[in-house]
Amino acid sequence: MSNEEGKLVCVTGASGYIASWIVKFLLEHGYTVRATVRDLSNPNKVEHLVKLDVAKERLQLFKADLLEEGSFDSVIQGCHGVFHVASPVLMFVEDPQAELIDPAVKGTLNVLKSCAKSPSVKRVVLTSSTSAVLFNGRPKSPEVVVDETWFSDPDFLRESKFFHKWYTLSKTMAEDTAWKFAKENKIDMVVILPSMVVGPLLRPEVNFSVEPVLNIINGVPFPNLSIGWVDVKDVAKAHIQAYEITSASGRYCLVERVAHFSEVARILHDLYPTLQISNKCVDDEPYEPTFQFSQERAKSLGIEFTPLEISIQETVKSFREKKIINF
Repeated sequence: MSNEEGKLVCVTGASGYIASWIVKFLLEHGYTVRATVRDLSNPNKVEHLVKLDVAKERLQLFKADLLEEGSFDSVIQGCHGVFHVASPVLMFVEDPQAELIDPAVKGTLNVLKSCAKSPSVKRVVLTSSTSAVLFNGRPKSPEVVVDETWFSDPDFLRESKFFHKWYTLSKTMAEDTAWKFAKENKIDMVVILPSMVVGPLLRPEVNFSVEPVLNIINGVPFPNLSIGWVDVKDVAKAHIQAYEITSASGRYCLVERVAHFSEVARILHDLYPTLQISNKCVDDEPYEPTFQFSQERAKSLGIEFTPLEISIQETVKSFREKKIINF
């Protein structure tokens, strides 16, 4: 899929943290981008997009709703590639079905149905999450290497007590639904599975994945969790590589490293020794063990991971520029 200059592509959920970087890089690569958002009248959702270089010439914004069948038909018609990024990221919900599972699963199906109707679409790149990989009851320890052959188990998740289980279930079910539909309808689909995403924000608001960094800066005790971390710019680049590299297929996990939140606190303390960085965990239990993620497939896309230290530094710099913090 070389020589994509000027080609038309669609990005769903374009106002989001990852998606806005995908839009920025696509414009820089010469693409014309049709970007969908839920609310065109909300400046927090669109201003950072219309301010991008060449946005006036090559960015078209559309309103679309994940739960409205056919909502994406006219946007996707004529596009060569579709980046389906839109999906709710919520950890605490009152109605998991309505707030998370339906928008993730039905939304993915609605977007893919629109892709199936458009003969111009050559490839779909779906944003999933390492949440759809990790949770299946298999033990994790420093020697364990997780890779793309792992899948989260919906039954295990439903019975679990994880605070993020409904989000994780929504991502797991959405990816599973997507693979079934893509195979049945012969859609060329590649799936990107980022871990916890940090790095600079284009949007004006703090999102779920950078919020823990802000909390630690503000002295809030950190969770007793070991998770994968990756830079938002690496995630955006991986989406475009997954679209442009003809041989790309299947799933690609994106993890620079697995680190306990205590390591993130230590990095922040080393970077900003004068701040009252939190050094307390939420509980007195032994720290959750780390584990490893295979980077082999990600590196086959040409991704060279940004070190976590740099990602965190750029996250904080971004907070300061947007006046989210003042020091």
